Amino acid sequence: MAKSFGRQQKRRQSLEKSKDRLRHLNELIPWETFRECLEQLHPQERKSKAGRKPIDRLMLFKLLILQQLYNVSDEELEYQTHDRASFRRFLGLSPEAEVPDAKTIWLFRKHLSEAGIIDELFERFEQYLQTAGYAAKGGQIIDATLIPVPVQRNSREENTQIKHGEVPAEWEENPHKRVQKDVDARWTKKNGKSYYGYKNHINIDVTYGFIRQHSVTDAAVHDSQELDRVLDPDNADDGVWADSAYDSAEIEGVLALEGYENHIHEKAYRNRPLTPVQQAANRTRSKTRAKVEHVFGSWVTSMGGKRVRCIGLERVRAYLGLKDLAFNLQRYVFWQKRGTSQAQCA
Repeated sequence: MAKSFGRQQKRRQSLEKSKDRLRHLNELIPWETFRECLEQLHPQERKSKAGRKPIDRLMLFKLLILQQLYNVSDEELEYQTHDRASFRRFLGLSPEAEVPDAKTIWLFRKHLSEAGIIDELFERFEQYLQTAGYAAKGGQIIDATLIPVPVQRNSREENTQIKHGEVPAEWEENPHKRVQKDVDARWTKKNGKSYYGYKNHINIDVTYGFIRQHSVTDAAVHDSQELDRVLDPDNADDGVWADSAYDSAEIEGVLALEGYENHIHEKAYRNRPLTPVQQAANRTRSKTRAKVEHVFGSWVTSMGGKRVRCIGLERVRAYLGLKDLAFNLQRYVFWQKRGTSQAQCA
């Protein structure tokens, strides 16, 4: 019996050593860096000093990072934290400790969003990256990805009212129906196929692959419209890579005026296909531009996909802001582990 228990424990330790990414996140991420931002939230007034003390905000923030790493709902996050030892270790909770419930998690994320603190958390980690030797360099790659949401089953009249910024009277009279309606998402077409939802526009640096700037819009906003918002003036090098959606005389002029080196893919037009020289140039650009696809690929393969679990532009912005930050945290761990590995080999 003792030998069997010993084998199980050894196997668990071996699995954790090779697979428990939460252990690496806990050890390598400077979590206290975020505390000052989190403490900006005004404490809720307590009716009495008796009862349970306020929950540590840093622990709640780590819960939100867990949610993005595994892309689970608030309810599922509460359950998994009760059930999984790795989650509890990541949060610093003992087996007997109480777990924040789904409503507490939802409220905390809501308060962070309303106070604009999610952007501050993202910027705080960007500042840390610069001091840690991971400043943006090598140029920048810009792209956007569609974030599909469930299609709304509205009447034509209701859709017309929504487009004009109005709320159908029937929804106002039925609050339960209203909270289930996403009036901010929009339709768009890509490669002849229609999509309904939002877009996450990002900028990564070529050398390290961190998300340096980001912006969230409805899906109908053209990628090029967010270029100014996601350009990173702090990148040490001048190159800008993007796909042909960003190819226009206006953008070319803006980049030239601001001193950027244009590596945007050239676009073919009706009756004016790309020449062999242009095609070859695009293939060369693709070798660098393709790095941005690794970000979206990571969302799908190791962060539970692109599905969002909220309704409305502001909530989606908060959700995706946390997702972009969670990606950067993982990316930092990747580089830290790689540096340690190379040092050991040397």
